[in-house]
Amino acid sequence: MDQTASSPLVSIGLAVYNGEDYLEEAIDSILSQTYRNFELIISDNASTDRTAQICRRYAAADSRVRYYRNVTNIGGANNENLTFKYARGKYFRWAAHDDVLALTLLERCVAALEADPGAVLCFFDVVAINAKGQPWRSFSQRLALSQDPALRFREMASLSHRCEATYGLIRSSTLRVTGLQRNYTDSDRTFLANLALHGHFVHVPEVLFYQRHHEEMSTAVFPEWRQRMLWFDERNRERITLPYWSQLLHYMEVITRAPVALQVKLECYAYMAQWVTEERRWRKLGKDLVLAGTALLRKGAQALPILPRKLSRKAHYQ
Repeated sequence: MDQTASSPLVSIGLAVYNGEDYLEEAIDSILSQTYRNFELIISDNASTDRTAQICRRYAAADSRVRYYRNVTNIGGANNENLTFKYARGKYFRWAAHDDVLALTLLERCVAALEADPGAVLCFFDVVAINAKGQPWRSFSQRLALSQDPALRFREMASLSHRCEATYGLIRSSTLRVTGLQRNYTDSDRTFLANLALHGHFVHVPEVLFYQRHHEEMSTAVFPEWRQRMLWFDERNRERITLPYWSQLLHYMEVITRAPVALQVKLECYAYMAQWVTEERRWRKLGKDLVLAGTALLRKGAQALPILPRKLSRKAHYQ
């Protein structure tokens, strides 16, 4: 048992759904950290496999582990957000049930944030691993490091990264005022852009995170942008959804609420005009409206553009 869990400096939120295949390896890599003053909060999204049994065993063996189980599946992002609501630490980090941490991840990130009070997030180099844990690709992205908040916003709102920084160590006081993640596809990118308006990021130039890619991960189960709305809420199957409009309007809200000078906000608003044209998003925004209008005409207010009718048992809602 570890008594530091009574007053942790760091909280780790692990959201999981049907994670029995990789969960033990992920938890072991967390509990083996060289930095010890942390708590691990596990939120089980009504799993139907051995996840609950595994989590209860770890919680019984280590006082740093707190296990919660949802009565019903509340959706992937909602479950991730829930882990933060339970958190007590000055710093917070989301974890996935299938990823692996280097032993010094927390030690290096805590030191970086303690040394730079203006930084809101610390991230690191990443290696992608396959289902067997074999490395196949690496990522080293130095984004949002500038003292210019408008530049940081543009970097994080762009498609120049894969949102790995979501798994960085974040200052809880800043995270608390962001509104966390919302229920639409690619909301983690908007979330990071929001954080970047509150402060700069810091980067540790070391491989500290091994991100697992496998056929049961959420982006593999829901590979298409509109399909992925089901990861956020299974009820979206019967709803009209506007994922691109949801993101655009959220970006505008983020800019409006940001604690930055008017000039910075104007620069960010100007970037959003460019954002609409990048990747021909204007067409995607238009498609949102066409599909929504067609659905309303076809089935009334409860209709939804066609989505897959059958999900894998292990579709990971986390």
